[in-house]
Amino acid sequence: MLQDPSFYLVSVPAVLLYGVAKGGFGGAVAILAVPLMALLMPPAQAAAILLPILVVMDMVVIYSYRGQFDALALRLLLPGALLGLLAGYLLADAVNEAMMRLLVGFVALIFGVQTLIGWLSSLGKEHNRWSATFIGALSGFTSFSIHAGGPPFAMYLLPKRLPPLIYVGTSGLFFAVVNLIKLPAYYALGQLCTENLWYSLALMPIAPLGVLLGRRLVQLSNPPNYYKIISLFLVLLGIKLIFDGYQEFLS
Repeated sequence: MLQDPSFYLVSVPAVLLYGVAKGGFGGAVAILAVPLMALLMPPAQAAAILLPILVVMDMVVIYSYRGQFDALALRLLLPGALLGLLAGYLLADAVNEAMMRLLVGFVALIFGVQTLIGWLSSLGKEHNRWSATFIGALSGFTSFSIHAGGPPFAMYLLPKRLPPLIYVGTSGLFFAVVNLIKLPAYYALGQLCTENLWYSLALMPIAPLGVLLGRRLVQLSNPPNYYKIISLFLVLLGIKLIFDGYQEFLS
């Protein structure tokens, strides 16, 4: 497949898109990368190829946004994420991807719509241990399965109205921990085979370019517009995931 031009035609935009999202601009849109690559390969293989690339992206994000994060949010979200990752690993053979897409899709759509039109805007502004644990677990579980942890994470953090750079730095550290833990789990499941690692290596140089472009776009945006863009992406992604999940469920 490395000699197949269609591999690069599909995978390069997917990795670049994920990098821009990792860099902070419309972070939840990263969820499109796996479906895009799945046009050419099984979704599980696409997720396995992306994982080492995501780890490299996380390192670039941590360096780019060093010192800019919400420590309390991380302390509250990460324990739940670990539980979600464990559940994702234990249920790896039983997970129905169609149901996973429907679940994430409905969460993203409902939250994105309410954020855009201002419903319940006064809720969720303060940190809460129980909601953080639940949403962290949902983010960890969906991240393990289809790299779709972004929408649940955004659902918790967006109402806090953090400065964009703090929001992205917090997201970067959160998913750096999540993705590093996923590496040995993916290996144990046989998904990080030599073939997939060669594909990852071929796409790796694109990773920092996308992240740096995303960071630049964040710097050029102002906070109100930045959060409206993320919320709009959540709505569009929710619609797409619901459609994809429904189609898979019927097939």
